[in-house]
Amino acid sequence: MTEMSSRSPSTAMEDHYSVQYDRLDDEPLSVAVADAVATFRDEAVTELEPLHYSINADALERLFEPRADGLRSDGSVTFEYSNCLVTVTADGEISVEST
Repeated sequence: MTEMSSRSPSTAMEDHYSVQYDRLDDEPLSVAVADAVATFRDEAVTELEPLHYSINADALERLFEPRADGLRSDGSVTFEYSNCLVTVTADGEISVEST
């Protein structure tokens, strides 16, 4: 049995980390965001402050969920979370950088 990930190719630089999120996967976007920030900061996700301290996680999920006419093709949201600047785009990219 192979393990599938909701994230595919990631890029990491010292001050920037980016990962592609599969919007059709079962993993919530909020979990993928926390995982991306934890990876960027080289910390366990449990060491981060709760995501809802920075953004309404339910609203984030709804913003990028598939619509009746398909996937949203444009748009983005940027917010601060755990001393990082996080940008989520409609095409599924999660980008994390230092604040």
